[in-house]
Amino acid sequence: MAEEKTVPDSPVYPAGTEWDATPSTRYYESEVTAMVRSMLKDPQIQEDQRFAWQRWRSGNNPPTKE
Repeated sequence: MAEEKTVPDSPVYPAGTEWDATPSTRYYESEVTAMVRSMLKDPQIQEDQRFAWQRWRSGNNPPTKE
């Protein structure tokens, strides 16, 4: 039987939470890309996405959250 892996809960934000979606003036950027870039400045989202990336890259051997 495979060992259970602990997957952390994704961050939950209150309804109406908004992130800046102002595109860069230095280069072409869509509003969606600007919003995602803004969201990734949030430490909770950074941690969640880092774990998701590591899990995706590890295939059948996902990391555990400590």
